[in-house]
Amino acid sequence: MKIRPEDALEYHSSGRKGKIEISLTKPCATQRDLSLAYTPGVAVPCLEIEKNVDDVYKYTAKGNLVAVVSNGTAVLGLGDIGPEAGKPVMEGKALLFKRFADIDVFDIELRGKDTNDIIKCVEMLEPTFGGINLEDIKAPECFEIEQELRKRMNIPVFHDDQHGTAIISAAGLLNALELVGKDISKVKVVYNGAGASAMACSKLHMLFGIKKENIMMVDSKGVLYKGRTNAMNKYKEDFVVETKARTLADAMVGADVFFGLSVKDCVTKEMVKSMAPNAIIFAMANPDPEISPEDAMSVRNDIVMATGRSDYPNQVNNVLGFPFIFRGALDVRATTINEEMKMAAARALANLAKEDVPDSVLKAYGGDPIRFGKDYIIPKPLDPRVLRWVAPAVAKAAVETGVAKLPITDWEKYADQLEERLGRSKQFMNFIFHKARQKKQRIVFPEGEEVKILRAAQILIDQDLATPILIGVKERIEKVIEENHLDFEGQAEIIDPKSFRDHDKFAAEYYKIRQRKGATKFYADKTMNLRFFFSMMMVRLGYADGVIGGLTTTYPDTIRPALQVIGMKQGVKSVAGMYAVIAKKGTYFFADTTVNINPDAETLVEIAQLASTIVKRIDIIPRIAMLSFSNFGSTKHPEADKMRAAVDLFRKRNPDILIDGEMQADIAVSPELLEKEYSFSTLKQGANVLIFPDLNAANTAYKLMGRIGEAEIIGPILMGMAKPVHVLQHFAEVTDIVNMAAICAADAIDSKS
Repeated sequence: MKIRPEDALEYHSSGRKGKIEISLTKPCATQRDLSLAYTPGVAVPCLEIEKNVDDVYKYTAKGNLVAVVSNGTAVLGLGDIGPEAGKPVMEGKALLFKRFADIDVFDIELRGKDTNDIIKCVEMLEPTFGGINLEDIKAPECFEIEQELRKRMNIPVFHDDQHGTAIISAAGLLNALELVGKDISKVKVVYNGAGASAMACSKLHMLFGIKKENIMMVDSKGVLYKGRTNAMNKYKEDFVVETKARTLADAMVGADVFFGLSVKDCVTKEMVKSMAPNAIIFAMANPDPEISPEDAMSVRNDIVMATGRSDYPNQVNNVLGFPFIFRGALDVRATTINEEMKMAAARALANLAKEDVPDSVLKAYGGDPIRFGKDYIIPKPLDPRVLRWVAPAVAKAAVETGVAKLPITDWEKYADQLEERLGRSKQFMNFIFHKARQKKQRIVFPEGEEVKILRAAQILIDQDLATPILIGVKERIEKVIEENHLDFEGQAEIIDPKSFRDHDKFAAEYYKIRQRKGATKFYADKTMNLRFFFSMMMVRLGYADGVIGGLTTTYPDTIRPALQVIGMKQGVKSVAGMYAVIAKKGTYFFADTTVNINPDAETLVEIAQLASTIVKRIDIIPRIAMLSFSNFGSTKHPEADKMRAAVDLFRKRNPDILIDGEMQADIAVSPELLEKEYSFSTLKQGANVLIFPDLNAANTAYKLMGRIGEAEIIGPILMGMAKPVHVLQHFAEVTDIVNMAAICAADAIDSKS
């Protein structure tokens, strides 16, 4: 996957600046709300907390709030770039905390390098936060800072650069040793890179059984041997050994395990050859490993290998650790993150890798079988089960070691609550992107001269999501490409309908299907010069796999060529449009939002069937509500009767799919209200597919959700066509185009299966 500088800068600067914001969790609409939120009402919880300081967790956000703290002295692979330059990284860390574990974060960048200043500053933050995540602070200062803060503070303090990699790599190590049949207490281990990560890895790995005398640590100056004086410190001194080895090559001879936490290409093929049989190699330098899997495997095939990269098996990715470790620690109000909690996280990850991988994960990563073995010793970063496995394991360890101030007793209920925090529906676009990457589809863009389309095409190529086919005048397209500094490297096709080699074939096919609907041969020939008709014919005849268009045209002008050339699926009487509405509480699917003005009961049933099929394809169980102003017969009116009749018809034809109605929208999405007022309803968990009574209601609802509700709106997803065709909103941005193209590609893959 390529990330262009322009794309990164636009991502961070577009719209509201940065990647995080504060949102309100309480009403703030009336004078009474204001009086409760601030003065005089706020005095009441203040006085309660004064009487019992632990009530701060009850009346404030402290219990779900983590500080990501950095002084910018060791930012990613960029080094000491300063706190301001490191802020985008800290915001990114905040984003990951929220995305994977629903933890709120303030990122705090400190201007200072004095260890004592940093310790004192962070220590003074304790009343505000439930936990501290130290980030990108250089070694050896980071060791002293973390150690001292853990002594002084009564909340978890965790330096992810040290412990995150240690925990994930420990999980992989346990499984790799099991696969090769080696005893952890007997293996010879080399750590290359004597910084924060290597020190933390070695210490945690020793807790699992690696013997200190079997460890050889190497830095940029060579082996840490007894008597060495150059580039040493008290932390390195703890790992010196009596040895004649001086170089990495010397250390690698006969080694069972190599942990690379250093720089790219520092390990040679000869070094790999010199290792013990059935060697284990964790080459974790980012973005490029110490040795590539291709080079390592070219000299021997008995190794188990992991890297830090997502494009190779066994990715050691810290996102498998810190969100879930903090989630478990916060939920039991742990006073620290101790070694037992880290070990519990590693064991949970190791055990999860041995479980059967669910279809949702298989589909997200290409559909090929994923089974415990040499190419799968660590769970995938996007596996939704990680939250349910790791957070409870950490929380239990905290309880068992006596550092939990709020012990959990019902662990099954706790696990269910975790899943409710981050339902799988929030993985919607991740699922789509991974499916699209299974096999690149050819997506044709009728508006190939538009700069937004070309920028989206660049992203599709860079992210390996699709092969764009751009329709337009070649010279114009190439000029826009050059003006916008794009580089397709021959990975996109440019076609001018007027000079296309098979233009006559396209015209003949159009005449064949439209000759009894008013088309003449002359008209067919001219029609095939029109970009939208031409693009649809490309898909009809197999020159492309899907069409995306509508940026510069009206919805009817886009859909008309699709209906004429591609047509509807066999048995489908009406096409329909659906939007994915990604809100804070989850993802909902609204239909029909674009086509049918006032559908009858039969059409509503067909819309619901089409919607449920698409939702099931992305591994979400559809729970359908037929919406109305009436609740279960509360109002007698033809419009309510229509929705009620649609429910009955749908149930007869699809008895295995959950549906209920007619019902009001707020009731449909509220399990609490359903349980309280309508316990007879089959939608116990609330609906995620909402079928509206007419186009007015559906169109208005999704647009209000986008503008007022601040939901992310993805679509429209055109349903019922014989081949993949999707229509862009007239004001779509580049990200919207990329999302729709990925949906189109995933649709094309599904249509062929």
